Amino acid sequence: MPRCFWCTDDPLYQAYHDQEWGVPQYDPQALFELLLLEGFQAGLSWITVLKKRERYREVLFGFDPQRLAVMSDEYLESLMQDAGIIRNRLKLKAARQNAQAWLRLEDPRALLWSFVGGAPTINHFSERSQVPAITPEAEAMSRALKKAGFTFVGPTICYAYMQATGMVMDHTTDCDRYAVLV
Repeated sequence: MPRCFWCTDDPLYQAYHDQEWGVPQYDPQALFELLLLEGFQAGLSWITVLKKRERYREVLFGFDPQRLAVMSDEYLESLMQDAGIIRNRLKLKAARQNAQAWLRLEDPRALLWSFVGGAPTINHFSERSQVPAITPEAEAMSRALKKAGFTFVGPTICYAYMQATGMVMDHTTDCDRYAVLV
């Protein structure tokens, strides 16, 4: 099956590509999880995060923002000993801070989808070089999220998040998923 240029032969990566990436996501819980995972990915490869995703779900209470918002400093520090996750103190503290910011939003799903007008943006890129790393919409999302108190939400992270959640569909035209999602 032809896949996007970034998808390796790793079965976990292929399953993510084939079943999740670029599929419009509207569930607030799933949107929150992916926002945190994109932040954990900063500076690393996405496959690294995917391999640790299940452990994150265990230690971060299934990405429940209510529980994450009240994590103690002691608990966050204990996570620094867990080899099953990315042990970065700033990213772990960001999970708590971002949960607190998420809970302050009136309607997180509406806010996030507002940057694409409420409906997926379908791109028709035929080559890797055409796929942007940042767009004006991602820059606007980044500014809004930072203003709301989020961290690890720069424009590159926001664009990757938009791709992951199907806010933008960037499967290239030679990918089998392109025809399914247009």
